[in-house]
Amino acid sequence: MLKAAGVLAGAGALWSGPALADRPARHIALRNLHTGERLELEYFRDGDYVRTALAAIEVLLRDVRTGEQGAVDPKLLDYLVDTATTVGARPVFSVLSGYRSEMSGQARNLHTQGRAIDVRMCGVDSAALAAGAEALKRGGVGYYRASKFVHLDTGAFRTWRG
Repeated sequence: MLKAAGVLAGAGALWSGPALADRPARHIALRNLHTGERLELEYFRDGDYVRTALAAIEVLLRDVRTGEQGAVDPKLLDYLVDTATTVGARPVFSVLSGYRSEMSGQARNLHTQGRAIDVRMCGVDSAALAAGAEALKRGGVGYYRASKFVHLDTGAFRTWRG
């Protein structure tokens, strides 16, 4: 949990929206498509990120090839929830890939930092999901049409098609 504490310590300073204390509680539902694991939880409450919720999310988003877990950037969760809101959907995501360890052979920079995720949403076309994320102009948005998923990350705003 030490890794998560480091991410959490700076989370408030990095948020560019309303003050964290003024934000309402936030919920997210995630399903890992590789393991079948599901979570539906409140990850933000009373002006702070819920440490136990972030720890549970780290387990679900672990590298399925190695079992290694890494800290998840809370801003990534906010990005997912805000994208769902933009497309008029509940924040319920199917996860293809979250954290990736360096040893998995599938490592990509922001995935290894817990700052990227590859997702789908039931009932939401992936092109529409990508467009909703792009409208936020917040981080990276990759749309993979053939595989029907969207990559989101908390890096600089940029878009691409895969």
